Amino acid sequence: MFCEIIFAPEVTFSSFLGQIIPRVNSATVNEGVKVAETMADPKVCVSLDGTTVQELTDEAARARLAGADMVELRFDRLFLVKPDPTISDEEEGEAPSLPAEEDWETTDFSTIDVEATISSLKEALPLPVVFAVRPVSEGGFFPGNEKQRIEVLEKAIASSVSWIDLELSIADKKRQKLVEQAKANGCQIIASKHDINNMPDSDSISNIIRENQDKGDIVKFCGTAHSHADSLQVVEAAFQLKGEELSHSLMGINGGGDWVRLHAPVLDQSLVYATLRNEFKLSDKGLINVRDLRDAWTLLEY
Repeated sequence: MFCEIIFAPEVTFSSFLGQIIPRVNSATVNEGVKVAETMADPKVCVSLDGTTVQELTDEAARARLAGADMVELRFDRLFLVKPDPTISDEEEGEAPSLPAEEDWETTDFSTIDVEATISSLKEALPLPVVFAVRPVSEGGFFPGNEKQRIEVLEKAIASSVSWIDLELSIADKKRQKLVEQAKANGCQIIASKHDINNMPDSDSISNIIRENQDKGDIVKFCGTAHSHADSLQVVEAAFQLKGEELSHSLMGINGGGDWVRLHAPVLDQSLVYATLRNEFKLSDKGLINVRDLRDAWTLLEY
């Protein structure tokens, strides 16, 4: 299933591309819209959805075959308790469905042997890993307190994971200690910020990227769009940052949040997050399937 892009009535595909694609040293396509010959070559990171070690291992293998350069391991998802699906009758037949993940129960922090689980995953996953332990305040499911969450991050760093995701919201002294540990263990750092309620304006987003370049190897921002105008704020921020040679990854959740992912090569993105999910209207969630992403880049000659 190819990715679906839906624009607000006043925004056409050509006008959208015309705003973000440079017009120098380029080849002309589609009535004057031009694509730059020199573009960024962003890495593709597939966010794994599994809630068990086996599920994560299987997904990582599929992600590798689908064209992922790395995978995001959300350790907080291991505390989720997946409910039994409900079966509903539809025109095509019976269809299983699950409630929203926000409504799933979580197990207690003490139920998982953190060190043993990290060791098992490190041996099993076939790609470089972005290790994250997302707090509830940034859209995650970690059931413990902040001290326990920091301890999990420290253990991941001690295992010399390829990448560690350190939220900018972590207290300064604690975060600096984690940064020092990461550097000592050869871990690269993603400095992340997730706004689960709103989408800041483009100037605020671009300033987040500029002001936090010293906080990680890549600065990541993800906002929540409530309209296509919100989604265009991320695109505009990416356009503002073009040519500044800043390592960053921008995206949005909900409709239009996938635009900047889809056009990442011409927007100088360093890293693009994709998914293995392929359900109908995936773009309404701001997500994009990894195969669809690779196919789109080929089609658009990125």
